Amino acid sequence: MKSNHIPKVTVHTLAKMKAEHHKISMLTAYDASFARLVDQAGVDVILVGDSLGMVVQGGGNTLPVTMEEMIYHCRSVSRGTERAQIVGDMPFMSYQASVEDGIRNAGRLVKEGGAEAVKLEGGADYAELASRLFKIGIPVMGHIGLTPQSLHAMGGFKVQGRSAVQAKKLLDDAVALEQAGCYALVLEGIPQELAQEITASLTIPTIGIGAGVHCDGQVLVVYDLLGMNEEFRPKFVKRYDNLAVRIRTAVEQYITEVRNEQFPDDQHSFSKDAPRPESATPYGSARAVGGGSDERDPDASGAACIPLPFPRKK
Repeated sequence: MKSNHIPKVTVHTLAKMKAEHHKISMLTAYDASFARLVDQAGVDVILVGDSLGMVVQGGGNTLPVTMEEMIYHCRSVSRGTERAQIVGDMPFMSYQASVEDGIRNAGRLVKEGGAEAVKLEGGADYAELASRLFKIGIPVMGHIGLTPQSLHAMGGFKVQGRSAVQAKKLLDDAVALEQAGCYALVLEGIPQELAQEITASLTIPTIGIGAGVHCDGQVLVVYDLLGMNEEFRPKFVKRYDNLAVRIRTAVEQYITEVRNEQFPDDQHSFSKDAPRPESATPYGSARAVGGGSDERDPDASGAACIPLPFPRKK
């Protein structure tokens, strides 16, 4: 059951944030656990990005990601999200071949995946699709600049819009997508001066990634923010933690304790005496679940799992 007292972030929320000069925060998530954490932290938008092809699946780019995979991850994220708006990426070749393909696949992300909006890479060439989706009630977030699905045409992951011709093209693309009905626009890998000009030219919010501080909001891949890939160090990423080191340290300690027979100890093992019925729950004692202590006394199959209070879908 969703909490009625928590206002849901919608397209109107984001429009109001731009009008009132409140910056928008957006992060990626690919599963219910991460979605729950970033949602509870107060992020405004969760992007279920096709970046999962790289950070989750270990690929070199986003191109192999399928519609079925995007639907699966959107559905997982929707189960862990209560407040943030959920935006699903349209993967490569899910909309490029025809407007009809785009409409059908965008509908699947919303209907089967639980996305509340979809994101399209590309400029004015996709204005017709954006307009059609807008008319049938599917909010569209545009994405211009460095568009990862076009990396082969761009010659790799390179900053876009440094020349006058490129800059004019990106500004024209931004205006075309706004006129087509897009409610927001991601600006990726472009000079901050151009991002500032585009942001000032639009009434819809801009979300930057490698586009400077003048955008109406910012987005990062959550794994990058947390420092989970030590080899990936692009200029636009700021690491707010170094979980790669912390996770390895925790796992190394676990391995050491297993080998030295320090884990499991009595505290983490079952005895022949069953716990008192009035104090036991499938996930620990009533006192522990209620916040009274760290005591855990599970007595059920699978009771070592940590309960995650995801909102139940109706």
